[in-house]
Amino acid sequence: MEQWLFLAIAMLLTGCVAGVLAGLFGIGGGIVIVPVLEAALGFLGVDAAIRMHVAVATSLATIIPTSVSSARAHHRRQSVDIEIVKRWAVFVLLGALLGAWIASQVHSRVLAMVFATLALLVAIKMVFLPETRNLTEEVPRGPLVPAIPTAIGLFSSMMGIGGGTFSVMTLTLFNQPIHRAVGTAALFGLVISFPATVGFIVTGWNDVRLPPGNVGYVSLVGFALIAPATVLAAPLGAKIAHGLSHQRLSMFFGAFLVIASIRLFYRAFS
Repeated sequence: MEQWLFLAIAMLLTGCVAGVLAGLFGIGGGIVIVPVLEAALGFLGVDAAIRMHVAVATSLATIIPTSVSSARAHHRRQSVDIEIVKRWAVFVLLGALLGAWIASQVHSRVLAMVFATLALLVAIKMVFLPETRNLTEEVPRGPLVPAIPTAIGLFSSMMGIGGGTFSVMTLTLFNQPIHRAVGTAALFGLVISFPATVGFIVTGWNDVRLPPGNVGYVSLVGFALIAPATVLAAPLGAKIAHGLSHQRLSMFFGAFLVIASIRLFYRAFS
């Protein structure tokens, strides 16, 4: 009984923090949800071989309502670029499906190192070189451009995040204002999380090692406790974001990426 009480408290607190981060930075909160869930599942004795799968899948499931709440809050402030969403959504979705499928084939240490390195480089750019020239003056077009949103969906679904980290850093490098990048990333979180969640449900459907209360790799207990807290907290994050200046929001996002990078490097080498 004490174990389940600990799990419930951890899920609720995680949901609140993840919701604020979702609204503030346009992320789905997975960067917070995944490590906490993994630790909680370990405390409950879930098989270490599937612990990360359950954490990632459950994180993606909770990102679905979080992204809806966050995207609506940003859309009310006219900070979602619908044109970019129309051009990239299909490729983001295909990448998310592919990422869910190959997640079990790629070692998590490799993914953690790749993501941590990229996030750290962008964080250095945003914190120390915020006024440097961007890669382009506008979001590029062309036959090779779809590789960008496909990669965003691919790596995001494999790591259990809503894509905000990748989307925001990419859009800002394409000279998009930080507030607009954050709002657009929030909507991409829905495009990534829904198909990826379905993929993890299908691939984990017959795994006999799963704990009770799971549908595939998705924990219904985790979803039921985290999702409501994230939905309620996401508008607060969006409100905070729109009360900050461009420079300050960029600095905060850069600091967030540094923290995320350190955590991922630690996980990769531990």
